[in-house]
Amino acid sequence: MKPRGGLGLCAFLLLTACGPDPARPDGLTLPPDSDTTFRRDTGGPLRPDQAAFDVQHYDLALQVLPEEREIHGQLSARFKAVEELEQVVLDLDPALRVAAVVAADGVELAFRHQQGLLFIELPAAVAAGAVFELTIDYGGVPRSAPRPPWEGGFQWERTPSGEHWIATSCQMEGADLWWPCKDHPSDKAESMDLHIRVPAPLVVASNGRAAGVDEHDDGTRTFHWQVTTPIANYCVALNIAPYVEVSAPFTSIGGEAMKVTFWALPQHREQAAGILPQFLDHLAWFEQRLGPYPFRADKYGIAETPHLGMEHQSIIAYGNRFQPHKFEYDWLHHHELSHEWFANLVTAPDWNDFWIHEGFGSYMQKLYIEELRGRDAYREYLGDVRGQILNAKAVAPREPRSSGQMYFVSLDAPVGQRVSDNDIYYKGEWVLHTLRWLIGDQAMFRALRLMCYPTVESEWATDGSASHFMTTDDVQALFERESGMDLGWFFELYLRQPQLPELKIVRESGRLLVEWLVPDGQVCLLPVEVFISGSPYRLELPGGRGELQLPASASFVVDPFDRVLRVGNLK
Repeated sequence: MKPRGGLGLCAFLLLTACGPDPARPDGLTLPPDSDTTFRRDTGGPLRPDQAAFDVQHYDLALQVLPEEREIHGQLSARFKAVEELEQVVLDLDPALRVAAVVAADGVELAFRHQQGLLFIELPAAVAAGAVFELTIDYGGVPRSAPRPPWEGGFQWERTPSGEHWIATSCQMEGADLWWPCKDHPSDKAESMDLHIRVPAPLVVASNGRAAGVDEHDDGTRTFHWQVTTPIANYCVALNIAPYVEVSAPFTSIGGEAMKVTFWALPQHREQAAGILPQFLDHLAWFEQRLGPYPFRADKYGIAETPHLGMEHQSIIAYGNRFQPHKFEYDWLHHHELSHEWFANLVTAPDWNDFWIHEGFGSYMQKLYIEELRGRDAYREYLGDVRGQILNAKAVAPREPRSSGQMYFVSLDAPVGQRVSDNDIYYKGEWVLHTLRWLIGDQAMFRALRLMCYPTVESEWATDGSASHFMTTDDVQALFERESGMDLGWFFELYLRQPQLPELKIVRESGRLLVEWLVPDGQVCLLPVEVFISGSPYRLELPGGRGELQLPASASFVVDPFDRVLRVGNLK
C-alpha cells in the first residue's frame, strides 16, 4: 500500500512493537488514554459536533493479517465543513489503536481516542463550506463477531478445504468496528476507495467496481475497489477467500450491459453456476417493479459468506448454502437484493425508520411469490410470519433511535444472545399489505416505484444522484399523493404506536354491525371485506363503524382473507 501522508503502515507497526499490555488477554497494546468500554450499537441522536461536517470521500488502505487476526491501515477522508470547525470527531472502536493523524500537508495533528470517539484537533479553524482532508494511521485486533450478522465484527473462518475465509458484518455495531468514520446513517460518503492487502492466493471481493490488483514481492496482493456512488458505512464489507468467479451477462432495463458475478468458494462452483440464472431472474423482476438496478455503473455481485447474509452495496453477502425455500426460490438472495433499492438507494437517515429497509424488503418477497405462485401463496406466506409480530413497541417512533434499539427486544441481553424484535420486518410488511387493501393496487405499486425513483430522469442516472434519504413522514406524503387520501391516521395507528386495532362484529335485528376498537387517541377508518352468503362486499367504515343489511337466512364472514392487520387474525 502506498502511504498517502502520515506515518504509513511500517511506522504504525514500529509504534505497536513495544510489547503487549499484560492486562489484555488478546495482547493488544492500547494508548494510555484509550477506554475499552464498548457498546454493540450504532446511531441514535447525531452529535452536534458531528453534524458540523459532511463526509465527501473515504479512502481505506488496509492490510488484513489472517494468521494474527489483525488489521493495520490508513484511512484518508475528505470532509466539507457545514459550520466553522476547530476539531473533527469520528468514531472508532476502542479496541483499535490510532498511531497518528495528519493533515493533507503532512502536518501531524493532536488527537484523543476515548470511549470510542476520536477527537482530532485541526491546525486552524476551517470555515463553513470549506473542504479539508486528513489521514489516520490505525490498527490492531478487531472484534470478532459473536453471532454474525446480527451481532457482527470480523469472522475468521476456514473453508471446507482449510483456507482462510474472512468476512465483515457491522449493521448493528457500525463500521467504526473496523475503520474510523462518522458512524451515523444520515451521512453517506459520496464515493469510496478500498485498497485491501491480503496473502496470496486469497481474493478480496468488495464494494464498487474492480480497479486493479497489485502483486507484491512478499507474497501478498492488494485489491483496489472503487465505489462511485454514495454508500452507507455499514454497507462497506470485506469478503476474503480463495474465491472463484462465476459470471453471467445481464442487460438492465436502462439499456446498460453489465456482468453479474458470484464470488463462490471453489468447492461450490457448480452450485453457484446452477443458481445464478435464478439470481438474474430476481434482478430482472426488481427492475420491472421498482426501476433500474441502482448501482449498475459499478456492478452487481454476490459473495459467498460464512454468515447468513447482508445487503452490502453491490456485493451482497450470501450464506444460504443454496437451500430452497418452500416456495422454491432462494429467499435469502431475493431479500438481500431487495435492499439494493430499499436501504442502499432509498435510505432511512435515522434508525427509527429502519422499517423502510426491512419492511419494504420483506414485502417485496411476498409480491414476488404472488406473481410466481398466485394469491393463495401470497396470503400463505404472509400468514407464515403473522405469529412472529410482537407489537411491543412502535415500528417507527418519532424520536431518534439506535440500530440496536430498533432491532433487538433488549440491549441488556448477554453478547451473542440478543433476541430480535422482528416487527420492522413482519409488522412492517403487514402494514404495507393492509395499506394496499386501503388504497388499491394501482396507487400502491406506483408509489413503490416512485419511492425508488421520484422522476423519470432519476431512473436513468448512473452517477449516484438517484440515491436519497426518506423518512416515514416522506413515505406517508408520497402514498397520500398517489392515493389522494389522508393517511395520517393510518400511519399513526400502525407505525407510531404498538397496539393493533380490534374488530367488533355484532349481528342483530337483520343487520351486521362492524366497529373498530382502537387504542386511546387513535382512529381506524379501514374498510373491511364482508362475504354474505358467498358474495363479497367492501364495507366502508366512516368514523370507524358501519353496517350491512343481513337477511335472517344469510351467512356471513368478515375479512376472511386477512386483508387488514388486526387483533386476532391468523392466530
